[in-house]
Amino acid sequence: MFTGIVEHLGEVAFVGKNRLGIAWEKVASDLNIGDSVSVNGVCLTVVGIDGSIVEMDVVDETYERSNLGSLVVLDKVNLERPRAVGERLDGHIVQGHVDVIGKVTKQAPDLWIKFPPEYAKYLVEKGSITIDGVSLTLVEVHGDDFSVVVIPHTMGVTTLGTRRVGDMVNLEFDVVAKYVEKLLGFQVPQQYR
Repeated sequence: MFTGIVEHLGEVAFVGKNRLGIAWEKVASDLNIGDSVSVNGVCLTVVGIDGSIVEMDVVDETYERSNLGSLVVLDKVNLERPRAVGERLDGHIVQGHVDVIGKVTKQAPDLWIKFPPEYAKYLVEKGSITIDGVSLTLVEVHGDDFSVVVIPHTMGVTTLGTRRVGDMVNLEFDVVAKYVEKLLGFQVPQQYR
């Protein structure tokens, strides 16, 4: 489990058909083969460590459902290691399972994202959303877009401060909302279909 509190920015070292390499000098020596890592909000498994380069397998499904498929060498990415049971939960429960890609329509600090309207059922004002692995609080929610405020600290330690209009971002909706929908058999209101 992740919390959406990004630990570091990494830099893309290489992108292969099914392999991604990230330069992560600060913690590469603390990782082991088989560890999970959140890269821009996508849970990946460490399969190789070569000095400060952390290598992870990436399947076609992941490249297609996330913005990892558009990464190029030297791009910055948000990185987080999972939390251990009993540690403080500073953000919210994040699985690292991207639901959909959104599109930036206004850049931070008042960040607006457009997304497929069928996902609106998972969003409520003052609820949680994960954008590129960053846990944020929703400010406004409309049928196919929402806003968050990105504080200066978060702008400086994540990629969100560099996102421009038109950039694609990974979105993970609150897992609790998805379970409530499943358990209660939630029906999507007509205006969101």
